[in-house]
Amino acid sequence: MTASVLPWAVVFLLLNLGAGLWRAWKGPTDGDRLLTTLLFATTSVALLLLMAEWLGMPAIRTVALMLVLLATIISLAFFGMPERPPQSDGDTSAGPADD
Repeated sequence: MTASVLPWAVVFLLLNLGAGLWRAWKGPTDGDRLLTTLLFATTSVALLLLMAEWLGMPAIRTVALMLVLLATIISLAFFGMPERPPQSDGDTSAGPADD
């Protein structure tokens, strides 16, 4: 990428983050808020990678990698835990009784 395109790409991604923040504020469900969190993570990674190239600082790429790992853990924590129906303490049967 040429050096003149990088600042405009950074501005575009910052505007994208602003739109995501508005959606998180207006989002009626937890799913909307989670998707906004994932949007923040991916857009922030893109911003960090662009800035690493623009500023010539490859160490910023390591920060972007850590952000990807954090976003993965957040999504697994939200979607990876299925809800189980509550069980009573005295219920030891596995199913309906055969009579």
